Amino acid sequence: MAIDKPFAPACERNREPILAVLRDRFAERRRVLEVGSGTGQHAVHFAAAMPWLEWQCSDRAESLAGIRAWLDEAGLPNTPPPLQLDVARGPWPVGRFDAVFSANTLHIMGWAEVQAFFAGMAGVLADSASVVVYGPFNRGGAYTSDSNRDFDGWLKARDPRSGIRGFEEVDALARAIGLQLVDDVAMPANNRCLAWQRES
Repeated sequence: MAIDKPFAPACERNREPILAVLRDRFAERRRVLEVGSGTGQHAVHFAAAMPWLEWQCSDRAESLAGIRAWLDEAGLPNTPPPLQLDVARGPWPVGRFDAVFSANTLHIMGWAEVQAFFAGMAGVLADSASVVVYGPFNRGGAYTSDSNRDFDGWLKARDPRSGIRGFEEVDALARAIGLQLVDDVAMPANNRCLAWQRES
């Protein structure tokens, strides 16, 4: 039975600014693991624009059918079937990736899951791997905009474990697995693209 493709308007709005960062950061990469692929829209757009990359989608079981619908329709040669991955429970993929990308995930996860995301990622990163994470972040314990404050309230009302994460706390998790921040790019709608490089 055919499944209707899920659609997130935000993916259409943010894909070009994110792609500009990824073209730079992933220019010398070959194998990307996307954690939390969501609808699959980003994967199709980025894999088409960067054909030198193998773009490996992953997400929790309930999202895989929608991701497959996007990948199947696009029929790109560099998007293997999506993998089931719950960052807190695994299983993490076998093998190494020289890049990891994740968009709009850390504020949806509970903090324990954010910690598990970085801990699990440590086991699949190749030497000199690049990591790019997109989303909203607080600075110095404060919101960077009124819209982010409102969004954080909405998130917590929906799930008290979720919420906009502090840049400093997230960067500390990255540094603990050997990642060095190499870029922090302002994005539309008060979001950021944080880029780290693994020290070889």
